[in-house]
Amino acid sequence: MPTHVISPAQPLTLAALATLLADGRPVQLDDDARRQIAACHDYLHQRLAQDDTPIYGINTGFGSLCNVSIPPYARAQLQVNLMMSHACGTGAEVPQNLVRLMLLLKAQSLSYGHSGVQLATAERLVAMYNREMLPVVYEQGSLGASGDLAPLAHLCLPLLGLGEVNYQGYRLTAADAMSLFSWEPLALQAKEGLALLNGTQFMLAYAVDGVLRAQRLVAAADVIGALSTEAFGGGVDPFNEHLHRIRPHAGQVLVARRLRELLAGSELQTQPRRAVQDPYSFRCQPQVHGASRNALAYVAQVVETECNSVTDNPNIFPDEDLILSGGNFHGQPLALALDHLALAVAELGSISERRTYQLVSGQRGLPQYLVAEPGLNSGLMIAQYTAAGIVSQNKQLCTPASVDSIVSSNGQEDHVSMGANAATKARRVIENVEQVLGIELLTACQALDFRRPGRTSDALEKVVAAFREEITFVGQDRVLYPDLHRAAAFIRKFDWQ
Repeated sequence: MPTHVISPAQPLTLAALATLLADGRPVQLDDDARRQIAACHDYLHQRLAQDDTPIYGINTGFGSLCNVSIPPYARAQLQVNLMMSHACGTGAEVPQNLVRLMLLLKAQSLSYGHSGVQLATAERLVAMYNREMLPVVYEQGSLGASGDLAPLAHLCLPLLGLGEVNYQGYRLTAADAMSLFSWEPLALQAKEGLALLNGTQFMLAYAVDGVLRAQRLVAAADVIGALSTEAFGGGVDPFNEHLHRIRPHAGQVLVARRLRELLAGSELQTQPRRAVQDPYSFRCQPQVHGASRNALAYVAQVVETECNSVTDNPNIFPDEDLILSGGNFHGQPLALALDHLALAVAELGSISERRTYQLVSGQRGLPQYLVAEPGLNSGLMIAQYTAAGIVSQNKQLCTPASVDSIVSSNGQEDHVSMGANAATKARRVIENVEQVLGIELLTACQALDFRRPGRTSDALEKVVAAFREEITFVGQDRVLYPDLHRAAAFIRKFDWQ
């Protein structure tokens, strides 16, 4: 398996990250990254040897303690104290795939040579990634400014032989895990703790994962929406290219074209129309799904930019002989994007649930709740309730986190992004919509069976056949939750392109 190279000259794309996450290939720092990291570290320590000018977090305290001077003999301990005191995470554990992604993203950020860390520090992060030695990190504790301090403290504690890790299915102390490879704890030097803790890699990992999953969802929504249109007896006219040429939003045009292609060759589309117009949830798919696609394109651009950014503080510029304190740790760009991501994905779920409702409502020749002998059988009645409850929860989760701010550090950090909360909320919305679309797919396939022997297009029949390998027709009432769980899993794993 080829190795992925972490290089300051090679942008890290979402496509590359998708490949890395799928195949688990190892990574390594290239020569340019190693050279720039080492040069920055050397410059910093030469500067400190020659100049006692206060530099935030290097020879001063942190946050509101920035005016406290730290003598040379205590600067290494300052960084260790920072790591320990900031490991204040709580709540649920961060999923291990996201922890691994955090390690990679932190190494990428350090590779540009503006953070002052030792080469050994960056290489240890890479080694932990490759060995899948994954620190135990908790979801709660970050304000999304000054970086994701608490989550990143937990991520990096094992560099010191502290904290816990998950390794090969076991939860171990970091010291015990390191002993398996004869790794010694690193001796942090000036600036290193700050470089490791300042950054947006917690919310960024959630954003990367969220965008990749959302890209699957927008593709799935078009296919499932087309299938529901067929099952409901809806028409193809609302997807005519002439309509979308005169309102040419990119996402809208793309979805309309995709729906036309998905419905091409359908026998059901040749049958007489049952109504002059279809409900909005069918007719307006290009406009609604397309708007979500446009929003996702914006979010993806923000996320890719952040993947290729330096987000700690202060930043070091050896060539310019500068050390600058700034605010690149502030998560507002990601916070706004993550709130936008949640809204865009939630709307896919909202319109999906409405199509499910229409399909079970007993219209256009379909039986109520899509089951024989309704009354004796409740069919898919409560599956729609479940979708409705999830959609309602999404509305609550979509209250934006990025409009909030709570003053911290005695007023020194007086505006924060709450991007970490935006990140975890967005993930919950995405998981919810995977289930909602699964319920719609279950419903659409059930309804389509009542249209037999009529056939939809070859493209959609392939989807139905694959789904029926997982979930059979509901001929009479049965326990449905396993079907709902399998339907959500199908949404996550099927190739919707």
